[in-house]
Amino acid sequence: MRTKYNNMIKDFTEYGIALTDDQLKQFDTYYSMLVEWNKVMNLTGITDFDDVCRLHFTDSISSAGYFDFKGKELSLIDIGTGAGFPGIPLKIVFPQLNITLLDSLNKRLNFLNAVIDELHLNDTGSIKTLHGRAEDFCQKKEGSLRETFDVAVSRAVANMATLSEYCLPYVKVGGSFLAYKSEKAEGELSEAKGAIHLLGGKLEAANEFVLPGSDISRTICIVKKVEPTSKKYPRKAGVPSRQPLK
Repeated sequence: MRTKYNNMIKDFTEYGIALTDDQLKQFDTYYSMLVEWNKVMNLTGITDFDDVCRLHFTDSISSAGYFDFKGKELSLIDIGTGAGFPGIPLKIVFPQLNITLLDSLNKRLNFLNAVIDELHLNDTGSIKTLHGRAEDFCQKKEGSLRETFDVAVSRAVANMATLSEYCLPYVKVGGSFLAYKSEKAEGELSEAKGAIHLLGGKLEAANEFVLPGSDISRTICIVKKVEPTSKKYPRKAGVPSRQPLK
């Protein structure tokens, strides 16, 4: 098993993570389920073993190089989780996290629930799925999730202003929003500066790096929640993507 995952083990050490045999078995089962379920539903366009290890697994945990998850029982919401990235890899590596995986497609959540059960991810901390759009659960009169999480993460494909409106309303004051961006994000962050401020955030860092063992550029943007988000945000479903805040 360790030989099979030798490259990934090496990649993870660049983020200070030493994987146990049990964690490797969890990643192996996750990979097998991802490929099998992908035959009947669209979970990912990436199925090659080495590519999944690097472009999904290593990429998902890359934020740990810039944000301290170790030993902390943080509540974390993964918005637009898709096939479980980055939430499930983070849960495997940091089992004490209490994670909510939010996605708008129920069939993807069926897959994620099967993974959660098969990998016994609720044995330590907690992990659950939530069906709906990012705009939905902060505006509910009852059971609202507004400002209830220590951390929000997202690898969703959206501009930074839109992602901030999806994610920052879920974060407690004093908490953080971690945005996984492909390539360098300097221009995008400049355009989103006003939106981040309007939503109660402050950009702490934009960490540019290259994925280990590759020439692929990535950026982890860390936004600190410094003030409560106005109740008028997020706007109605669809509006943040059509009309990003300035």
